[in-house]
This record gives sequence, C-alpha cells and structure tokens, in this order.
Amino acid sequence: MRGSSRVLPGGVPVETVHERLTRLVADAPGAYDLDDWIDLYGNDDGVVGELERRTAEALGTQAAAFFPTGTMAQQVALRCWAGRTGNATVAGHPLSHMEVHERDAYAVVSGLRMVHPTSAPRLPTAEEIYDLQEPFGTLALELPLRDAGFTLPTWDELTAVVTAARDRDAVVHFDGARLWECGPHFGRPLPEIAGLADSVYVSYYKSLDGISGAALAGTEDFVAEARAWRHRYGGQLFQQWPVALAALAGLDRELPRLPEYVAHAEVVARALHEGLAEAAVPWFRVHPEVPHTHQFQVWLPYLPNVLNEAAVRQAEETRTTLFRTWFEPSSAGPPGVALTEVTVAASAMDWTAGDVRTAVAEFLRYVARVRGGVR
Repeated sequence: MRGSSRVLPGGVPVETVHERLTRLVADAPGAYDLDDWIDLYGNDDGVVGELERRTAEALGTQAAAFFPTGTMAQQVALRCWAGRTGNATVAGHPLSHMEVHERDAYAVVSGLRMVHPTSAPRLPTAEEIYDLQEPFGTLALELPLRDAGFTLPTWDELTAVVTAARDRDAVVHFDGARLWECGPHFGRPLPEIAGLADSVYVSYYKSLDGISGAALAGTEDFVAEARAWRHRYGGQLFQQWPVALAALAGLDRELPRLPEYVAHAEVVARALHEGLAEAAVPWFRVHPEVPHTHQFQVWLPYLPNVLNEAAVRQAEETRTTLFRTWFEPSSAGPPGVALTEVTVAASAMDWTAGDVRTAVAEFLRYVARVRGGVR
C-alpha cells in the first residue's frame, strides 16, 4: 500500500515516525501558535484547553474534556450518569463498541451492566425502548453503529428514540466516535445532533486524521465531574501537545471536507457494486448500498487470506490499492466469506466510477490467480 501510486481506502496512513512528525510540523502552524508553551497536565490555558474549547464549539456544548482514549471517556460518562441517576444499568446494542471492542470495561472496571433493547443489526426503535422490561439509567447510542455497517437511523427515528428514553426517566449518551460525519445523513448541523444527548463522546483519529485521543462533551457541571473521574482513571497525562496539535489540525482540515467524503462514498459504493456485478461474482454485498457516512462494508465469498493476498499482489504489480485488510465476520456471519471496511477520504477523491470498476475487475483477476495457485 505504501508503494502504491493510487490508493482508494482511507484510514491510518502508512508512514514512518519521521514522516508523521514532519506532517505534524507542517500542519501545526495553522492550527495553533507554536510559540506558546507546551501543556502540563492539560492546563486550560494551553493547547489542550484550546482543543477542548474548539471541540465544545463544534458540538455546540457548554464544555468538553480531553481524554487519551475513547474507552476511558465512555466509561467515565456512563459512571457519572450511573451516580447521578442512581441506576447502574445501561441500555445499549450488542454490536456496540462498548460490547465488542472494549473487553467489557464498563462492567469489569466500572461495575455497570448492559441490557439490549434489540439484537437486530441497527439501532433500537422507540417502541423497543418503551418495551424494555427493566429500568435503565442511561441509553447509549453508537452513531453510526460501526459493526452493523456504519449505519444510522433517520432523524425522526433518532429523535423518537431519545424521547422514549427521556419518557423512561433515562439520560442519553452518544458514542459518537464517528459523529463528525453524520451531518449529511441527518441533514442537520453537528450542534443540533449533539444537542439531542446529555453527553457526547467523539474521537480525534477515526475521522479527523489525529494521532489519538478523544473528548467527552456536555454541560459545564457534567464535564467538571468527568475531569475528576478522568484523573482517577489515569487519564491526567503529563504532556499531550502532539496529540492536541494533530486534533486541532484535523478540525481545521478534515472536518470541513467530511461532507465531500460522504457524497463521494456513494459514487464509490455504487461503482464497487457495479464492478462486482459485471464480473458475475457468485455472491457479494456492499452494505449499506447507499452509505450513511463515508464508510461502508464490502462482503465477498472468499477466505480472507485469499483476498488479502490478491490485494497485496495488485498493489505490488500495479501500484493500485483497492482494499485494505479483509477479515472474517463475527461468529454470527456465514462461513467462507470475508468482510472489509472501506473509508472514503482524501485519497479517494480523484477516483472516478470508471476507475473503481476497472480496479475491481483487476482485483478479481488476482483473486482467481491466488485461488488457482498461480503467481
């Protein structure tokens, strides 16, 4: 992928430490005054404080607190709400990041428990929230729901779910690691989306090309409490200025471009579908067919090692990278198929539909060669 002259999928860049530092230095002067002092424990009058203020402004919240990881931010949010509501039960989705990718941290570390309004590969409906058989203190909604295909509800469905939670005397937390790119689907600005929730977590590296880091946003008093728990959880780091600088640069450069990426994702997804159909692949799926964000899934009826080898050969021999890593779906998925996630970002913007279809046909020729044992 690093040697490719054309790369379709975005994501974490393949670069050396030196290259990343060089890029940070190039981006930083426009993001923050480099003659200012480095931060110490995230002091409010430094670069971390500036990032927190910029984040709160972008989301339309009263305040925001920087966290080194989203896992920590999520736990702190849910723990704060458990204390405030007097209920340690969280309503969430079994495919949510907290259930699938955080090693049950909310339960093991924070002593919370989760109930599931639905197991369908989508966010719960208002009816499912009303019908949940036991009380809960917090409704946690992942926007978009990554492991279901980066899917989102409609705006009316989202507002109805939030209303249902409030009717059941619960608060609402948005797991918004990728909330930044949800505006085009909802047709609403970020502050209006974030304003539905009592607290919002966002990531700085999943959509904004940051190095790492996250933020928890909400009211002044909630964020003040979150800062106290951040310290207890070990998140009061001595210096965080490289991460904060990269995040500020991402807010400046990537956040305004996300609507372009979302629009182009529709072009890319349609072309992938057309290319696979033209090649008469026995079974495939581009999901969702019309992406809700700038990310979506592609499924093919081959083993991951076959597809990964084909992708490597295509990159080596044609200097074109069409796909990143293929992997087996969860245990609920059928055997003999593989899944990859496609992120449409800056590197994909000059790809036409024809370019995508041509690269798909080429990729499938490599798949056939790998399956046939031909070098």
